Amino acid sequence: MQIRPFRDSDEAAVIALWEAAGLTRSWNDPRKDVERKRSVRPEWFLVGTVGEAVMASIMIGYDGHRGWINYLAVDAAHRNQGHARTLMREAERLLAAAGCPKINLQIRSTNASVIAFYQRIGYLQDDVVSFGHRLIADE
Repeated sequence: MQIRPFRDSDEAAVIALWEAAGLTRSWNDPRKDVERKRSVRPEWFLVGTVGEAVMASIMIGYDGHRGWINYLAVDAAHRNQGHARTLMREAERLLAAAGCPKINLQIRSTNASVIAFYQRIGYLQDDVVSFGHRLIADE
């Protein structure tokens, strides 16, 4: 797997990857998420490729207090080969270089395999309750 920044031409493949991985929701337009990320630190929107084919993605964010990981996905045909771990290590490297002291991420409580993945790579469950409030509807 080669890691590189997202390109405009990757959009359809990345969204298809997210849909296949079960990351999209009807109330959250993935095209708008791509557009939003491209306006804030677009170099931290990475894809993994084999040849020219996109087979993985990760969005990395940092607000000056905490780092955030969104849309980490690996195509089913390429799973269990260390690609997600590699993308996370790259995210950790970028965030540490920016002075970020801690990474936060959110996982749906029903996604046991992803919870187990993050535990295997050293992430711990924080004693918090996650809240959200939508400011802009993606309808």
